[in-house]
Amino acid sequence: MLTDITLGQYFPGSSLIHRLDPRTKLLGTLLFITSIFLAEKIVAYIVLVGFALMVIAVSRIPIQLVARSLKPLWIIILLTVLIHLFSTPGKVIYSLGPLALTIEGLRQGVLMTVRLVLLICMSSLLTFTTSPIVLTDGIEQLLNPFRRIGLPAHELAMMMTIALRFIPTLLEETDRIMKAQMARGADFTQGNLLRRAQSMIPLLVPLFISAFRRADELATAMEARCYRGGENRTRMKELQFALLDGMAFAAIFALAALLGALKWNIISS
Repeated sequence: MLTDITLGQYFPGSSLIHRLDPRTKLLGTLLFITSIFLAEKIVAYIVLVGFALMVIAVSRIPIQLVARSLKPLWIIILLTVLIHLFSTPGKVIYSLGPLALTIEGLRQGVLMTVRLVLLICMSSLLTFTTSPIVLTDGIEQLLNPFRRIGLPAHELAMMMTIALRFIPTLLEETDRIMKAQMARGADFTQGNLLRRAQSMIPLLVPLFISAFRRADELATAMEARCYRGGENRTRMKELQFALLDGMAFAAIFALAALLGALKWNIISS
Protein backbone atom coordinates (compact mmCIF):
# COMPACT_ATOMS: atom_id res chain seq x y z
CA MET A 1 0.00 0.00 0.00
CA LEU A 2 2.70 2.47 1.00
CA THR A 3 4.78 1.71 -2.08
CA ASP A 4 1.80 2.71 -4.24
CA ILE A 5 2.00 6.35 -3.10
CA THR A 6 3.80 8.16 -5.92
CA LEU A 7 3.52 11.78 -4.75
CA GLY A 8 6.93 13.46 -4.85
CA GLN A 9 8.57 10.89 -7.11
CA TYR A 10 10.50 12.00 -10.21
CA PHE A 11 10.56 9.93 -13.40
CA PRO A 12 13.58 11.02 -15.52
CA GLY A 13 12.99 11.56 -19.21
CA SER A 14 13.53 13.81 -22.21
CA SER A 15 9.95 14.31 -23.41
CA LEU A 16 8.45 17.65 -24.38
CA ILE A 17 6.77 17.88 -20.96
CA HIS A 18 10.08 17.21 -19.19
CA ARG A 19 11.72 20.03 -21.18
CA LEU A 20 9.11 22.62 -20.26
CA ASP A 21 10.09 25.40 -17.88
CA PRO A 22 8.96 24.47 -14.33
CA ARG A 23 7.03 27.75 -14.09
CA THR A 24 5.06 26.71 -17.17
CA LYS A 25 4.22 23.36 -15.62
CA LEU A 26 3.26 24.90 -12.27
CA LEU A 27 1.01 27.57 -13.80
CA GLY A 28 -0.34 25.11 -16.35
CA THR A 29 -1.28 22.63 -13.62
CA LEU A 30 -3.03 25.36 -11.61
CA LEU A 31 -4.92 26.52 -14.70
CA PHE A 32 -5.91 22.94 -15.57
CA ILE A 33 -7.22 22.39 -12.02
CA THR A 34 -9.20 25.62 -12.34
CA SER A 35 -10.54 24.44 -15.71
CA ILE A 36 -11.79 21.23 -14.11
CA PHE A 37 -14.27 23.26 -12.07
CA LEU A 38 -15.56 24.95 -15.21
CA ALA A 39 -16.73 21.61 -16.57
CA GLU A 40 -20.44 20.92 -16.18
CA LYS A 41 -21.54 19.19 -19.38
CA ILE A 42 -20.56 15.70 -20.54
CA VAL A 43 -18.75 17.08 -23.58
CA ALA A 44 -16.60 19.26 -21.31
CA TYR A 45 -15.48 16.20 -19.35
CA ILE A 46 -14.71 14.38 -22.58
CA VAL A 47 -12.50 17.32 -23.61
CA LEU A 48 -10.73 17.29 -20.22
CA VAL A 49 -10.09 13.54 -20.32
CA GLY A 50 -8.83 13.75 -23.90
CA PHE A 51 -6.48 16.60 -23.01
CA ALA A 52 -5.15 14.74 -19.95
CA LEU A 53 -4.52 11.56 -21.96
CA MET A 54 -2.72 13.60 -24.62
CA VAL A 55 -0.44 15.22 -22.00
CA ILE A 56 0.33 11.82 -20.43
CA ALA A 57 1.16 10.38 -23.86
CA VAL A 58 3.44 13.33 -24.71
CA SER A 59 5.20 13.04 -21.33
CA ARG A 60 6.02 9.36 -22.02
CA ILE A 61 5.18 8.50 -18.43
CA PRO A 62 3.86 4.90 -18.23
CA ILE A 63 0.11 4.96 -17.77
CA GLN A 64 0.50 2.30 -15.06
CA LEU A 65 2.63 4.71 -13.02
CA VAL A 66 0.01 7.43 -13.32
CA ALA A 67 -2.73 4.97 -12.34
CA ARG A 68 -0.75 3.99 -9.23
CA SER A 69 -1.17 7.52 -7.92
CA LEU A 70 -4.91 6.82 -7.63
CA LYS A 71 -4.64 3.57 -5.68
CA PRO A 72 -4.01 5.05 -2.19
CA LEU A 73 -7.04 7.34 -2.60
CA TRP A 74 -9.59 4.78 -3.77
CA ILE A 75 -11.49 5.02 -0.47
CA ILE A 76 -11.96 8.80 -0.90
CA ILE A 77 -13.08 8.27 -4.50
CA LEU A 78 -15.55 5.54 -3.45
CA LEU A 79 -16.98 7.69 -0.64
CA THR A 80 -17.41 10.58 -3.07
CA VAL A 81 -19.43 8.37 -5.41
CA LEU A 82 -21.60 6.96 -2.59
CA ILE A 83 -22.32 10.39 -1.07
CA HIS A 84 -23.54 11.73 -4.41
CA LEU A 85 -25.46 8.55 -5.23
CA PHE A 86 -27.64 8.73 -2.14
CA SER A 87 -27.75 12.46 -1.37
CA THR A 88 -28.66 13.98 -4.74
CA PRO A 89 -32.43 14.39 -5.25
CA GLY A 90 -33.97 13.25 -8.49
CA LYS A 91 -35.62 10.27 -10.19
CA VAL A 92 -35.32 7.25 -7.88
CA ILE A 93 -34.04 4.04 -9.47
CA TYR A 94 -33.46 2.05 -6.26
CA SER A 95 -34.41 2.48 -2.60
CA LEU A 96 -32.68 1.06 0.43
CA GLY A 97 -34.66 2.09 3.49
CA PRO A 98 -34.33 5.87 3.94
CA LEU A 99 -31.65 5.99 1.23
CA ALA A 100 -32.62 6.50 -2.40
CA LEU A 101 -30.34 6.04 -5.38
CA THR A 102 -31.20 8.52 -8.15
CA ILE A 103 -30.23 8.92 -11.77
CA GLU A 104 -29.04 12.46 -11.06
CA GLY A 105 -26.94 11.16 -8.16
CA LEU A 106 -25.36 8.52 -10.36
CA ARG A 107 -24.49 11.12 -12.98
CA GLN A 108 -23.11 13.56 -10.41
CA GLY A 109 -21.10 10.82 -8.68
CA VAL A 110 -19.45 9.75 -11.92
CA LEU A 111 -18.61 13.34 -12.90
CA MET A 112 -17.14 14.14 -9.48
CA THR A 113 -15.05 10.97 -9.67
CA VAL A 114 -13.70 12.07 -13.04
CA ARG A 115 -12.81 15.45 -11.50
CA LEU A 116 -10.90 13.83 -8.65
CA VAL A 117 -9.08 11.42 -10.96
CA LEU A 118 -8.02 14.22 -13.31
CA LEU A 119 -6.88 16.43 -10.42
CA ILE A 120 -4.76 13.67 -8.87
CA CYS A 121 -3.28 12.47 -12.17
CA MET A 122 -2.26 15.91 -13.42
CA SER A 123 -0.81 16.90 -10.04
CA SER A 124 1.21 13.66 -9.97
CA LEU A 125 2.38 14.31 -13.53
CA LEU A 126 3.91 17.60 -12.35
CA THR A 127 6.26 15.80 -9.93
CA PHE A 128 6.85 12.90 -12.33
CA THR A 129 8.29 15.26 -14.95
CA THR A 130 10.05 17.86 -12.76
CA SER A 131 13.09 17.20 -10.58
CA PRO A 132 12.99 18.60 -7.02
CA ILE A 133 15.82 21.09 -7.69
CA VAL A 134 14.15 22.50 -10.81
CA LEU A 135 10.79 22.57 -9.03
CA THR A 136 12.38 24.62 -6.23
CA ASP A 137 13.72 27.15 -8.75
CA GLY A 138 10.33 27.41 -10.44
CA ILE A 139 8.43 27.99 -7.19
CA GLU A 140 10.98 30.57 -6.07
CA GLN A 141 10.77 32.48 -9.34
CA LEU A 142 6.97 32.58 -9.12
CA LEU A 143 7.11 33.81 -5.50
CA ASN A 144 9.82 36.42 -6.10
CA PRO A 145 7.36 39.31 -6.77
CA PHE A 146 5.98 38.81 -3.24
CA ARG A 147 9.39 39.46 -1.65
CA ARG A 148 8.50 43.16 -1.69
CA ILE A 149 5.95 42.51 1.04
CA GLY A 150 8.39 40.46 3.11
CA LEU A 151 7.68 36.95 1.84
CA PRO A 152 10.85 34.77 2.03
CA ALA A 153 10.47 33.30 -1.45
CA HIS A 154 13.60 31.14 -1.51
CA GLU A 155 13.16 29.71 1.97
CA LEU A 156 9.48 28.96 1.38
CA ALA A 157 10.21 27.26 -1.95
CA MET A 158 12.99 25.24 -0.34
CA MET A 159 10.71 24.11 2.51
CA MET A 160 7.93 23.08 0.12
CA THR A 161 10.27 21.11 -2.10
CA ILE A 162 12.07 19.38 0.77
CA ALA A 163 8.70 18.36 2.24
CA LEU A 164 7.59 17.05 -1.16
CA ARG A 165 10.87 15.20 -1.70
CA PHE A 166 10.76 13.58 1.75
CA ILE A 167 7.32 12.01 1.17
CA PRO A 168 8.63 8.94 -0.76
CA THR A 169 11.65 8.71 1.58
CA LEU A 170 9.47 8.56 4.69
CA LEU A 171 7.10 6.09 3.01
CA GLU A 172 10.02 3.80 2.25
CA GLU A 173 11.17 4.13 5.86
CA THR A 174 7.68 3.30 7.13
CA ASP A 175 7.50 0.26 4.87
CA ARG A 176 10.91 -0.91 6.14
CA ILE A 177 9.88 -0.52 9.80
CA MET A 178 6.60 -2.37 9.16
CA LYS A 179 8.41 -5.30 7.57
CA ALA A 180 10.91 -5.42 10.44
CA GLN A 181 8.10 -5.50 13.03
CA MET A 182 6.10 -8.06 11.04
CA ALA A 183 9.20 -10.29 11.05
CA ARG A 184 9.04 -10.08 14.86
CA GLY A 185 5.39 -11.15 14.96
CA ALA A 186 3.50 -7.86 14.60
CA ASP A 187 0.24 -8.01 12.64
CA PHE A 188 -1.05 -4.96 10.77
CA THR A 189 -3.73 -6.69 8.67
CA GLN A 190 -6.05 -8.39 11.19
CA GLY A 191 -8.98 -6.91 13.05
CA ASN A 192 -11.34 -4.01 12.39
CA LEU A 193 -10.37 -0.52 11.29
CA LEU A 194 -9.87 0.73 14.87
CA ARG A 195 -7.63 -2.19 15.79
CA ARG A 196 -5.55 -1.71 12.65
CA ALA A 197 -5.14 1.96 13.52
CA GLN A 198 -4.01 1.04 17.03
CA SER A 199 -1.50 -1.46 15.63
CA MET A 200 0.11 1.37 13.64
CA ILE A 201 0.95 3.35 16.82
CA PRO A 202 4.22 1.43 17.48
CA LEU A 203 5.40 2.64 14.07
CA LEU A 204 5.24 6.30 15.07
CA VAL A 205 8.15 6.38 17.54
CA PRO A 206 10.82 4.88 15.22
CA LEU A 207 9.39 6.83 12.27
CA PHE A 208 9.62 10.16 14.12
CA ILE A 209 13.14 9.33 15.31
CA SER A 210 14.16 8.51 11.73
CA ALA A 211 12.53 11.71 10.39
CA PHE A 212 14.30 13.92 12.94
CA ARG A 213 17.60 12.15 12.24
CA ARG A 214 17.25 12.72 8.50
CA ALA A 215 16.31 16.36 9.07
CA ASP A 216 19.37 16.85 11.29
CA GLU A 217 21.64 15.21 8.69
CA LEU A 218 20.19 17.43 5.96
CA ALA A 219 20.70 20.57 8.07
CA THR A 220 24.31 19.56 8.81
CA ALA A 221 25.00 18.90 5.13
CA MET A 222 23.54 22.29 4.13
CA GLU A 223 25.60 24.09 6.77
CA ALA A 224 28.76 22.23 5.66
CA ARG A 225 28.15 23.62 2.16
CA CYS A 226 27.81 27.14 3.58
CA TYR A 227 24.13 27.43 2.79
CA ARG A 228 22.83 30.80 4.00
CA GLY A 229 19.48 31.16 2.27
CA GLY A 230 18.59 32.72 -1.05
CA GLU A 231 20.22 36.13 -0.65
CA ASN A 232 22.78 36.80 -3.44
CA ARG A 233 22.64 33.20 -4.65
CA THR A 234 23.35 32.52 -8.33
CA ARG A 235 22.50 29.57 -10.58
CA MET A 236 24.50 27.76 -13.18
CA LYS A 237 21.40 27.56 -15.41
CA GLU A 238 18.92 30.42 -15.32
CA LEU A 239 15.29 29.62 -16.09
CA GLN A 240 14.14 30.99 -19.44
CA PHE A 241 10.86 30.69 -21.29
CA ALA A 242 11.16 29.16 -24.75
CA LEU A 243 8.88 28.71 -27.77
CA LEU A 244 7.79 25.35 -26.37
CA ASP A 245 6.53 27.07 -23.21
CA GLY A 246 4.54 29.53 -25.28
CA MET A 247 2.90 26.67 -27.18
CA ALA A 248 2.06 24.92 -23.90
CA PHE A 249 0.50 28.11 -22.49
CA ALA A 250 -1.51 28.53 -25.70
CA ALA A 251 -2.83 24.97 -25.43
CA ILE A 252 -3.89 25.26 -21.78
CA PHE A 253 -5.48 28.69 -22.34
CA ALA A 254 -7.36 27.30 -25.34
CA LEU A 255 -8.64 24.46 -23.14
CA ALA A 256 -9.79 26.90 -20.43
CA ALA A 257 -11.46 29.13 -23.03
CA LEU A 258 -13.27 26.16 -24.59
CA LEU A 259 -14.56 24.95 -21.23
CA GLY A 260 -15.64 28.47 -20.30
CA ALA A 261 -17.50 28.79 -23.59
CA LEU A 262 -19.27 25.47 -22.97
CA LYS A 263 -20.16 26.47 -19.42
CA TRP A 264 -21.74 29.78 -20.40
CA ASN A 265 -23.31 28.41 -23.60
CA ILE A 266 -21.22 30.65 -25.86
CA ILE A 267 -20.83 27.66 -28.15
CA SER A 268 -23.29 24.80 -28.52
CA SER A 269 -22.35 21.37 -27.19
